Amino acid sequence: MANHHDTGYKELFSHPEFVQQLIEGFAPPEIAGLMDFATLQNHSGNYITPLFEEKFEDVVWSVEIHWQGVAQRVYLYILLEFQSRVDQAMPIRLMHYVACFYDHMLKSKAFTLGEGLPPVLPIVLYNGARRWSAPQDVYELVRPEPPAFLRVYQPHLRYYLIDEGRYTDEELAERQTPLSGVFGIENAAEREALQRAVDRVVAIIQADPHKARIDAIVTRWLKRHLHRLGADIDLNRLNSLVEDRDMLAENLQNWAKKERQEGRQEGRQEGRQEGRQEGRLEIARNLIARTEMDDAMIAEIAVLTVEDVAKLRAETRH
Repeated sequence: MANHHDTGYKELFSHPEFVQQLIEGFAPPEIAGLMDFATLQNHSGNYITPLFEEKFEDVVWSVEIHWQGVAQRVYLYILLEFQSRVDQAMPIRLMHYVACFYDHMLKSKAFTLGEGLPPVLPIVLYNGARRWSAPQDVYELVRPEPPAFLRVYQPHLRYYLIDEGRYTDEELAERQTPLSGVFGIENAAEREALQRAVDRVVAIIQADPHKARIDAIVTRWLKRHLHRLGADIDLNRLNSLVEDRDMLAENLQNWAKKERQEGRQEGRQEGRQEGRQEGRLEIARNLIARTEMDDAMIAEIAVLTVEDVAKLRAETRH
């Protein structure tokens, strides 16, 4: 199951600019080159049957492609997969989602079987810490591979994977789009890296011809992102990445400084605790070596458990 928290990505991809940036920046160029992005249409809705309904974030768009002199509409089914572990069942889920999408479109008479089913490009956008390792075609889950006469009867559905975390800062920097800036912020593991990523996306927004609109969209996304990170920042004061850049930078610096201080305090506290524990263990070792006390008495003197003392006594025998 996908994470149910509000990532803000669904709002990002409710805007055609970000769908175009996703395809042009992160899909194979031969796919993007066929698409007329001026024809993008949003078809997002609930296509999952009540019996199998799952909570996840998805968006559906269609776009015209021009292939061998013929214009055809293709549906982009974008699944936002934001969970901590890789979903090995993703090919089965996608097969189900696409089937439900086709079923819905037929029932709503968006097209007929006589006209033929329109092509669908399933895309999984993943931002987990672990690199994606699930099969990308449902056929790969059929194991062992069936004999030749059965292979033609097995299901096939391949999805295109965009794994945010596999892109380096340098690769993202080559894509001067607000979406690549968003990916950079998502990938920032340290507060200093987060500040650099925010600075980069601000510079990209300032150069965008639709600066005010993109600024508003990305600012709303960033506020959700910082809220998920537990940022010690007054997010109500953040209304514009461009206009409030200095205020945000100061807050991020203060947040990083506070975390470093808390980290040092926790480290000192852990060090003191480890030191006290080591002192107790040393007392117990000396009592085991130099006296005939039983484990219970040594444990009481050294403020340890009887199990700890028994373990130490076993170690001294070897």
